[in-house]
Amino acid sequence: MEQKDTQWPLWEVFIQSKSGQPYKHAGSVHAADKELALLNARDVYTRRNEGTSIWVVPAEYIVASTPEEVGPFFDPANDKVYRHPTFYEVPEGVKYL
Repeated sequence: MEQKDTQWPLWEVFIQSKSGQPYKHAGSVHAADKELALLNARDVYTRRNEGTSIWVVPAEYIVASTPEEVGPFFDPANDKVYRHPTFYEVPEGVKYL
């Protein structure tokens, strides 16, 4: 007999630790809707004021490359050396780069 999945949908959680800084993946929560996902994420991942803002994204909408694709997927960028940050000088006073 096949067992039915009774868990709520999975949401990926991203936290911004301070205003102006990038969001970082914190983990996942299960929730019935986006409002509950935000509340669950707040309760699980920011109990000690670790963040100033939270994003929640339905896990089903996240698309990623696979480790097996590392060569073919990233090869086009390897011949564009100007894209590497070693060619640029960071201006004085720039934060969070």
